Amino acid sequence: MPPAPTKGRDYDFRGRSLMRRYLSIDIGRYLRILSNVRRKPDSLLPIELAILLAGLAMKLRGNAEFYGYAVAKEMREHTEARRLTAHGTLYRALERLEQRSMLQSHMEDPDIASAETRPRRRLYTVTALGATTAQAAERTAQAASLFATKPGTATS
Repeated sequence: MPPAPTKGRDYDFRGRSLMRRYLSIDIGRYLRILSNVRRKPDSLLPIELAILLAGLAMKLRGNAEFYGYAVAKEMREHTEARRLTAHGTLYRALERLEQRSMLQSHMEDPDIASAETRPRRRLYTVTALGATTAQAAERTAQAASLFATKPGTATS
């Protein structure tokens, strides 16, 4: 049982927790700032670009459709990361891409899943819009890296 609140350093004159009071102010300010932050309609987050590029790479190798875990493994291999992308992060990004019509998805045939004694997978395909957007974003990133100066190499 928690100790009963007492008036002192951690409580205001009404007996309310100062920590709760300060946290609510900070959270309120944060949410007001966050509500004004919007992404440009044509911009991609780094994870979204990585998903599209991994999907296009798998398509070039003959796998037009992919599922979440497969794209996570592809992204790990491409970036040489030690760990997979967190599932919550990955599937939210897949959902955003699908809402923006850059990916299409459908559920796998139940017979295939039951033959392999596993749950059905949601299979994704990169659309033409997704391929075009990914290629444009990649070109933009490459162009930006060409003009980026390294520290200590600025000319006068």
